[in-house]
Parts: sequence; structure tokens; C-alpha cells
Amino acid sequence: MKISQATTLTHQLWNSLGYADLPETSLLFTGEGELPSAFPVTPLACASIATAGLAVAALIETKHGLHPHVTVDQRLASLWFSWSLKPINWQLPSAWDAIAGDYQARDGWIRLHTNAPHHRRVVERVLGPHENKTAVADAVSQWNVSELEHTVITAGGCAAQMYSHKQWQQHMQGNSVAHESIFAAFDHPQVTAPTWEIPVKQPLAGIRVLDLTRVLAGPITTRFLAGLGADVLRIDPFSWDEPAVEPEVTLGKRCARLNLTNHHDRLIFEALLRQTDIVIHGYRAGALEGLGYGPQQRRQLSPGLVDICLNAYGWSGPWRSRRGFDSLVQMSCGIAEAGMKWQNTPHPFPLPVQALDHATGYLMAAAAVQGLIQRLTQNTGYSARLSLARTANILIDTPYQPDDINLKISSATTEDYQLQSEITHWGPALRLRAPLSLSTTQWSWELAASPLGNATAQWLQ
Repeated sequence: MKISQATTLTHQLWNSLGYADLPETSLLFTGEGELPSAFPVTPLACASIATAGLAVAALIETKHGLHPHVTVDQRLASLWFSWSLKPINWQLPSAWDAIAGDYQARDGWIRLHTNAPHHRRVVERVLGPHENKTAVADAVSQWNVSELEHTVITAGGCAAQMYSHKQWQQHMQGNSVAHESIFAAFDHPQVTAPTWEIPVKQPLAGIRVLDLTRVLAGPITTRFLAGLGADVLRIDPFSWDEPAVEPEVTLGKRCARLNLTNHHDRLIFEALLRQTDIVIHGYRAGALEGLGYGPQQRRQLSPGLVDICLNAYGWSGPWRSRRGFDSLVQMSCGIAEAGMKWQNTPHPFPLPVQALDHATGYLMAAAAVQGLIQRLTQNTGYSARLSLARTANILIDTPYQPDDINLKISSATTEDYQLQSEITHWGPALRLRAPLSLSTTQWSWELAASPLGNATAQWLQ
């Protein structure tokens, strides 16, 4: 990878976060290798992690006047964009449901996302119950791709037909996303000054983070914050489980369950929110409002709140409330079609990792830390809105020559992992070494990975 490309991308992201100049003397990219792709996945991995690291450095500078050096290892950054955990004598569940995948309809390709049981049930209602991909493929082949996409989504499922990037640019949603900011940030009214200590070694110690996210992007954000000492409490509904990713993303967190349609649980949730410093949520646009917890209600419960929101397809346009995941956004915005041409294959070809989820997760972490800085310097709350589709534009719009890759990154080796094993709920495992280091800061996740719902919905004293 050309280090200059990672630096250029970092500069772009740092500017979008609100800073004029990139402190290049305090930023260093090390390591070698690059993930093979038609797009600059490794440069994006390095730049998004670097942006989060620079935000932490800026927080330490704001509080203590120090200037931490930020170092990103491009090999480790790329590996963390896949799986950071290697089980010892046990296996992770499959990452995908048996019928999730890409299928060819009469006039195009469509991706069905069925990892959640209720999303699979929608597909089975539309196509009929099928136990394998061959049977699903036969059923999909009878449909027009737009009609099938519309039917599945209208019924409450998750699907995306494959567009080229040119088609996406001309699409009303693609055009809307192109005009959105990477970090759509908003200031809040002034409140009382916070009393955070911001210790240099663990700068987020004592910061309470309420995690209302699922699957990858948001949980990656809160995993990052937990590594800096934050008290992260994740809240899920009783009906939700994600066994394939829980060992990967629950590191450093306590996970509880609440039913936000239940009066008693709503009182608990509101008590939590009153004591929250940062809330990270990945509800579709309008969903929290429907539960009575829109932006105004959140600010009333917690004046000065740092409020970071995630959406799949952006915050404007007709798809702002559409269900979406990384793999679906790749289909919609032209990434899978471009990969298909690059590899000269007859089927959609995605990125080598879920790069939209991971990059957006680190950018959300950067926004959260920036919110802390604003609270410290201006005594105001802060909110920012990010989306997978807007992150996809960063990849697509960055000039890149995949044929220039000299060293492709191989699978993780023993040297890539920490020496001490992590004793997770499921068994011992090795965790990759952190891809980011700050000269002043000690990265430490005190809690090993554990299942959802393993804790009580309350803050640590």
C-alpha cells in the first residue's frame, strides 16, 4: 500500500470531522501488505482507525496538553477488518444463514439477507420454505429482480438488487447520499461542565456508553471505546441473538436485555439514559422516535449527551428508513458489480471483508470522542449521523489501482496475536494485537467476550 494514500484518506476524514490540518508529525503508518480488492480497502482500514486514534489524541491534548503519537499497523488494521478472534479448541458458528446469499433473477442479481430468523421467515413467505440454496435459486429465477426486492422489503425482510455504480449515481437514493456529509454533526445547547477525569492511560475511564446497536458497525464502535476504559452497557431486546458475531464484538462490554415497549423496562432504560455520557444507536430512521425516544427526548433525559447515530442507506432520500446491512449496501451502490468486472466472474463479487461496517464503526468512534471534546471545550452536547452508504462513497470515490498491490495480506499468523489468551464465555481464544497505538495510552479490555443478555441493566458504581 502506498502510505500516501492512507494519509490522504485520513486527511479527508479528519477534515470532515471538523479539523483543518492533519497532525502528520504525530501519525505513523507501519507494517506492510494489502487486502486484494478492486477498491482501497486497506487504505480505508488504516485511515478510519487512524481517525479514531487522532480523535483520542486530541482528547488527551485538550485535557492534559500532551501530544500523543498515533501509530497504525496496516497489516493488523486489515486483519481487524475481518475477525480478531481465533478460538482455541472450539468453533465459531457460521457467519451466514444457510440460504443467505446472491441469486440470479430473470433480469438481474439480488442478495437475500436472512441471518436474523424473522428476516428468513419473510423470504420463506415470499419464496416458499427451502432448505438449501439450490432450491432458493430455482424460486428466485422466476422473479423479476425489482419486483422481488420490493416484495421482500415491503414484507419486512432484507434484500438488495445489484446496481452498477453509474446506476446508483443516477438513483434517487444514491444521489441523496452523495450530498450527505461523512459526519453529519449537530451542536446542542449549553449545559453544565462535565467532571470527567480523562486519565491519560485509559482516557475514557468513567465514561458511560449506552450501546443500542447490533451486528457489526455499532458494536465495533463500542468495542473500541471499551478498550479505552469506557463502561459500555449494551441493550438488546429479548428476542434478539447474533451468535455468529457475539464472540467478536462483545469484548469489553456488559450486555443486558430490555423490552422498550414494556412500562417497567422503559423506566429502567430512562434511568440509564439519564446517566449516559455517550449513546450509540443503529436504529433505522424514525424507529427510536416511534418508541418515544427521539433526539429531543434523549436530550431532555440526558442534557449534554453525545449522541451518535448509524443508518444503512443514509439520512435523506426515499431509502432512509430501509433495512440494510454491509453486504446489501455493497450490492446497491455498485461495489459488488465492480468487483464482478474486476474478477471477470459471472456473479457479484464483494469486498474481501465487511469494510463498510468496520470503517463506519471506527468513524463513529471518532465522532463519539469528538463529542467528548466538544463537551469539554464548549459545555454543549453533540450529535453525529453516519451511514454505511456514505462510507461506501469514500471507497468508490478514491482513485485506486488494484494491480499495483505488491504484497497481499495473508491469514493471521501467531505473531499477529496477543501472547495471553482471552477466556471467553465459549472457551479460550487468541485475540489479535491492537492495530492502533498511542504513545500515552494503554489499551485494555477488562471484560472478555460474552453472550448477549449476560448482565443486569445498570451502570457500574
